[in-house]
Amino acid sequence: MEFNSLIDALPALLEGLQVTLKLMVMAVMGGIVIGTMLALFRLSNNRILSLSASVYVGYFRSIPLLLVISWFYFLVPMIIEWMTGKPEPVGPFISSLVAFTMFEAAYYCEILRAGIQSIPKGQVSAAYALGMNYRQTMRLVILPQAFRKMAPLLLQQSIILFQDTALVYAVGLMDFLNTARSRGDITGELPLFLLSAGAVYFVISFTASRVVMHLQKKLAIAQAH
Repeated sequence: MEFNSLIDALPALLEGLQVTLKLMVMAVMGGIVIGTMLALFRLSNNRILSLSASVYVGYFRSIPLLLVISWFYFLVPMIIEWMTGKPEPVGPFISSLVAFTMFEAAYYCEILRAGIQSIPKGQVSAAYALGMNYRQTMRLVILPQAFRKMAPLLLQQSIILFQDTALVYAVGLMDFLNTARSRGDITGELPLFLLSAGAVYFVISFTASRVVMHLQKKLAIAQAH
């Protein structure tokens, strides 16, 4: 009888899972793009760019993610109203996406900065000797190697982000966990739904972690040769 209610709720749960995965993928993509720019700023000889990126990273790594989600839920509509002159509700998904993207960018920045710094400086000199400028050197020589070396850490941070998406309950977004909890409350079988949600999070996170471990081994073998 209990499992019948779980089966009946399956379409809603799958829809919630889709929201969770969509939020994660979009936040990862946005976070990596912004994080890459921040990493380049931090390594820049321009003190203003370097200091600004350092302050950004230090700030977002020093405050709770739940607080950031709550802030952007109220802040994003205010910014849009200030820019357009019209009050425009953006909803919990967009505000959560902005919050996760901005927050995770600080962590991706540090991962990519370490990757860039791990590339031998001789490769930069060789690229300049071939006539490349700074932008071409970074785009064609340094960043591809940094991404390849840091891929396991980038994926690991993405797994953490997947788990952190459960915090969107604070702004009422019906993600996978929030949907499971809501259905559990309606049917009076909350423990069953929460245990099932926990099992799904475990399977996805564990599988992704195994992929990361496999990738780390392959990179270690490639570097050894």
